[in-house]
Amino acid sequence: MPVVEAHITGTVWKIEVEVGDAVAEGDTVVVLESMKMEMPVEAEDPGVVTEIRCEEGQSVSEGDTLVVLG
Repeated sequence: MPVVEAHITGTVWKIEVEVGDAVAEGDTVVVLESMKMEMPVEAEDPGVVTEIRCEEGQSVSEGDTLVVLG
């Protein structure tokens, strides 16, 4: 199953997708905030969102799984 992982350590600022949404490669799924900068996290593979493993305001580390695609 493809997953979307955090590429930096930061805080989940905004979740751009919901379970059931279809995403294409390059679509922004989550926006992280780090050092007062917003960093979009993009899907590397197309798919349908089956699980969201983060919440807005949550701290995440580099490599944490944010979204699972099916």
